Amino acid sequence: MRLDPFTCLLILVVSLASFFPCEGELAVWFGTLTKLAVALLFFMHGAKLSRQNLIAGLGHWRLHLVVMASTFLLFPLLGLLLTPLVPQWVSPAIYLGFLYLCALPATVQSAIAFTSMAGGNVSAAVCSASASSILGIFLSPILVGLMIDVQGAEVGTWHSIQSIMMQLMLPFAVGHLSRPLIASWVDAHRPFIGKLDQSSILLVVYTAFSEAVVQGIWHQVGWYDLGSIVLLSCLLLALVLTWNIWISRRLGFSRADEITIVFCGSKKSLANGVPMANVMFPAASVGIMVLPLMIFHQIQLMVCAVLARRYQDGETTRSVAVDRQ
Repeated sequence: MRLDPFTCLLILVVSLASFFPCEGELAVWFGTLTKLAVALLFFMHGAKLSRQNLIAGLGHWRLHLVVMASTFLLFPLLGLLLTPLVPQWVSPAIYLGFLYLCALPATVQSAIAFTSMAGGNVSAAVCSASASSILGIFLSPILVGLMIDVQGAEVGTWHSIQSIMMQLMLPFAVGHLSRPLIASWVDAHRPFIGKLDQSSILLVVYTAFSEAVVQGIWHQVGWYDLGSIVLLSCLLLALVLTWNIWISRRLGFSRADEITIVFCGSKKSLANGVPMANVMFPAASVGIMVLPLMIFHQIQLMVCAVLARRYQDGETTRSVAVDRQ
């Protein structure tokens, strides 16, 4: 297992913000640029969303219910069950970051990619992951409001939803409505758009961590805290993966549908989580709120890559056995 290139860039950007944070007038300019980058990010998310693929996967309603339950019920429940670990094992600030992580929607790109690699139901994965991403714009602020009382927060749950609607949902809707006009260009330039997405996230992370560094984040977070984030991320992911595999088999889903549930129901979106945190929380809190998400993101990529390969190898073995019969 190795770090993916984007995670390496995230580490580089956090290091850059730690040593060279943007401050003063420069921070104001970066804040404006970040809002524009986030709007562009969600415009492109809307433009990439294919209605045909969504419709093709709509029939698997039982599968979608299991995925949504895992994303928006199981994760928050597990997050709340970690409460006894605070503050002896996990600092309150880090724990709030985990609760925020648990409230987020699933990823789209990596969930679909791993489902395809493992031989799962790709059309259902596209529908489920996309629906999760859209629902998360509404559900995540509500879940965060129910689970988290952020010290010094300037906005409530309803204000967060309004801000997210204007800064995230509106560009998303405009992008999706523009798809008939720009679909051919978008489909032809997906690699470029992918780089644009990553650049937007990196900009948001740099701006958020610059503010956090100015506010003294590295005086609040030490090596012990980073270690606790890694351990809790591994525990959380292991519990969710185990549950999704068990419930898929218990409910009689096919192997392809099980793969889809496992990969769509265990992911948390960095692409949605970082911009949403930028909208929902005070600038000084954003860096520490997304730190567990950034570490969980890398762990989920490494673990799911191994799991997808095992599913793939298992399918190959099954095919060989059938051919010999």
